[in-house]
Amino acid sequence: MTTTDTAIEPDDKDWTWVLREPCQECGFDAAATDPASVGSGLAGQAAAWRRVLERPDARERRRPDRWSDLEYACHVRDVLTIFTGRFEQVLTEDPARFANWDQDVAAIEGDYAHADPASVAGEIDVEAARLAAVLARVDGADWERRALRSNGSEFTAATLAQYLQHDLAHHLVDVGA
Repeated sequence: MTTTDTAIEPDDKDWTWVLREPCQECGFDAAATDPASVGSGLAGQAAAWRRVLERPDARERRRPDRWSDLEYACHVRDVLTIFTGRFEQVLTEDPARFANWDQDVAAIEGDYAHADPASVAGEIDVEAARLAAVLARVDGADWERRALRSNGSEFTAATLAQYLQHDLAHHLVDVGA
C-alpha cells in the first residue's frame, strides 16, 4: 500500500472519444447507452460506491500513480455535482457553455485523501439523487439541446448523459467494484 500524500500525475486526456468507440480500459460502450436510462441508474451507482467506501483499505492507494478508492469516490461525488449543474445549464441555455473544471485541482483543494468515507458515501447518495431529479426533467427534444465544453468539445444532452455514464462506470472499474 502507498501513501495518499504523493502527488498523482494529472489526467489531461480528452475522454470524449468514448462517445465514438468502446473504452479499451473498462470495456464500456457509451454509444450503446440509452441516455434516458442514466438517471434511473444513479441510485445503483451510489450503492456501489457505499460498498467501496466500507472497505477497510479505502484510504490506501494500491499503486502510487492511482487514487485510493476514497479519492475516486470524492471525484465521483464531485462529478455528480458538476453534471447536475451542467444538465441544468443544458435545460436553460442554448447552447450551454460549460466552465472548465480541473479534476486534479479539485482533488487537491478538496483534500480528497483525508475525507471521511462514511460522509462521502452519504454525499454521493445526495448528489446522485439531485442529478437523477434533473435528468428526469430532460425529455423529448431536450436530448438534442447542445452544449460546449471549455475546450470546444461539443455535446448534446444525450451524449453528455452517455459520457457521464462512462465516467461513472469507468471509475467503478478503477476501484475493482
